[in-house]
Amino acid sequence: MKHTINLLVENNVGSLLRIAGMFSGRGFNIDSISVGSSEEEGLSRMTIVTHGDDEIIEQINKQLNKCINVVKVFDLTGEAFVHRELALIKVQATPTERSEIMQIAEVFRAKIIDLSPTALTVEATGTEDKINAIISMLQPFGLKEVSRTGRIALKREFQGVTV
Repeated sequence: MKHTINLLVENNVGSLLRIAGMFSGRGFNIDSISVGSSEEEGLSRMTIVTHGDDEIIEQINKQLNKCINVVKVFDLTGEAFVHRELALIKVQATPTERSEIMQIAEVFRAKIIDLSPTALTVEATGTEDKINAIISMLQPFGLKEVSRTGRIALKREFQGVTV
């Protein structure tokens, strides 16, 4: 089962290396990792997607809490949370194929962000499934390049029921 772990870490040289080293040193795998500035100056927010049974995930959480630069560890897996990925997808596009590619982008609420005589670059955001789906829809045209961020996530604040 995939687990999403959100960390607040000190924004110091070597923080990412220490955390990645903890995973590799203990034989744990990282499916994706995303890091960026947080709401607090001097801290970064890191989202790690990993997998394993309950025992492995418990060990990962304990080890992360012991890391020097880690301020807080949030295992979002059992919580309600929102998550997104970003993908930039460069697709081969002849003039006759452009409108079809643009229609596919529109269905997925993606944007065309670059255009050349032979290619289009599409920006898509959404869940991992949505990103996989748009990539598979664009694949028949010829993918030139694909770059993905991996998952970013935050705990959902609203816990009630909407009408």
